[in-house]
Amino acid sequence: MEFRYNLRKAVQAASLFLKHNNGRPMEYMRLIKLLYLADKRALDQMDETITGDRYVSMNYGPVLSRIYDLINHGPQGSPGDPWFDYISAPENYKVNLLDDPGTDELCEEEEEVIQKTFDFYGSIDIWDLSEMTHLFPEWKNPHGSSIPIHIEEILRGMGKPEEEIEEIRADIEAKNYLHKLLAIDDDDDDCPDYDEDEKIEEIKYGIP
Repeated sequence: MEFRYNLRKAVQAASLFLKHNNGRPMEYMRLIKLLYLADKRALDQMDETITGDRYVSMNYGPVLSRIYDLINHGPQGSPGDPWFDYISAPENYKVNLLDDPGTDELCEEEEEVIQKTFDFYGSIDIWDLSEMTHLFPEWKNPHGSSIPIHIEEILRGMGKPEEEIEEIRADIEAKNYLHKLLAIDDDDDDCPDYDEDEKIEEIKYGIP
């Protein structure tokens, strides 16, 4: 089970966290943790994540794989990546908001998820936040390496029954197929509208 990575939504979500931080620099480890927590909250509430990124267990807790690599390698590792048009490369382990990408890719519910995530976790000491994520059922100690975290593991950790997990998997597969079939740009992947939901149901159940 895998969502479609949406860089524009990831940039807007990260920028929104930095704006909630009153524009002050933020430890990039905190930003990654907040993005993970927002994705997890969105998955629980909406059956899909905001960023669509993959996740891995690392020493300091769960990490968004692509975004971690972006930040860790900096602009030199991803020349021309739009992330760095809006968010600085790390300096003293912190990142800054360079420009406002807006929120047009985020739906209202996703913005509320980001706000609630920041309100609850934004002021927690970064090392306490890291230790807290070690308690998540999906996190496994990688002993200096990294271990993939599957969406199914997160859902099971939330207590979702297998029937619901299978339904979410079917929705994801149908949506991914719809995007491929209609050649929808990944960056146009906003919150589903009713027409898209109807098409997904048709694909899932073979309705012409």
